[in-house]
Amino acid sequence: MQNKKEEYHPVNRQRWSLGQRIADKVTKWAGSWSFILILFFLLIIWFIINAYELIYKFDPYPFVFLNLILGIINVILAPMILMSQNRESQRDRIRAEYDYQLNKKAEKEIQELKKQLDRIEKRL
Repeated sequence: MQNKKEEYHPVNRQRWSLGQRIADKVTKWAGSWSFILILFFLLIIWFIINAYELIYKFDPYPFVFLNLILGIINVILAPMILMSQNRESQRDRIRAEYDYQLNKKAEKEIQELKKQLDRIEKRL
């Protein structure tokens, strides 16, 4: 359950498209240790199978097919990461505007309190 501060924050009211939400989730997963470790172990298995011909050599030494697969992963992930970063900057701008409006409101309230204190001081 979200706390009340997050629940009413204007950033959370923002609606993103399905593609944008998917890009955020993929970026979050691709930036995790689980993704890095899974990719690392898959690469190790790929090298072992091909270098020692355990099954059969489907991708000989320069590992051209592996390079193709890694290139495709990069081509897919790079734009998703950029889209996610753009949305994060949009969220930051919205948060900054929200904080600015909140600070202006707090400043007005403090000025009103100061005026009231000045009036009370004059009466005393």
